[in-house]
Amino acid sequence: MALDNPAFSRNSAFSSQGAQAVAQDVSAQQLHEMYNQPATLPDREVMTVENTISKTVAAFAVLVVAAAIGWVLTPTMPALFWIASIIGFVLALVNIFKKEPSPALILAYAGAQGIFIGGISQIYEGMYSGIVAQAVIGTLVVFGVTLALFASGKIRASKKATKVFLIAMVGYLVFSVINMILMWTGVNDDPWGLRGAEIAGIPLGLVIGVLVIIMAAYSLVLDFDLIQQGVRNRAPKKYGWTGAFGIMVTVIWLYLEILRFIAIARD
Repeated sequence: MALDNPAFSRNSAFSSQGAQAVAQDVSAQQLHEMYNQPATLPDREVMTVENTISKTVAAFAVLVVAAAIGWVLTPTMPALFWIASIIGFVLALVNIFKKEPSPALILAYAGAQGIFIGGISQIYEGMYSGIVAQAVIGTLVVFGVTLALFASGKIRASKKATKVFLIAMVGYLVFSVINMILMWTGVNDDPWGLRGAEIAGIPLGLVIGVLVIIMAAYSLVLDFDLIQQGVRNRAPKKYGWTGAFGIMVTVIWLYLEILRFIAIARD
């Protein structure tokens, strides 16, 4: 299941065989220190739900502050949020492919993505008054309900559901790329591209939007499940930053999809 969110896929600490993999990883990197350490990491040095939450809160605090900066500066510096989006994308790749989590790079990603989120939110707000508040509330509701259902044990990740999720993700990626090409080349001049096409009077973007929001919610379930797996594996404390990064990636995706869904609905 670590393949479901690329933020977790590079880290054996979150796999079902993670306990053994983490031990092997530590022994390879800190062979000399291992002779002077206990057989297992002390409790204060292992990943827990609590320290993962604290790291996640810190990352989102940076995201929110940066979003406020992006919101204020975008009207006078419209290119800023595009530059931030590119930097954020590069930092996302760096964090995904980096073997060990780097708090500085993860917080830098949060800052860059925050400026992008603030900028694009400002643009949407200019076209659809009140849409940002609606999107934020929608994101919080989906996140809160998903977390509550997961914590209560009512929903869990399964192999079958995850396979369906991965197939749907590939299909959505292909659709998005084709739609982008058609819009850039002028083949489709609708502001939403293929999403603007109507089926029985309903824009295709709304139908797809509902499905994608459900996919993002399931992605959160996978994130929670993988963090739980990391805690069970007694992964080193630093991997709490990986958990924070993974949740942030999913929540940003969820917010952008809800923002676009509401915009298409209001059109």
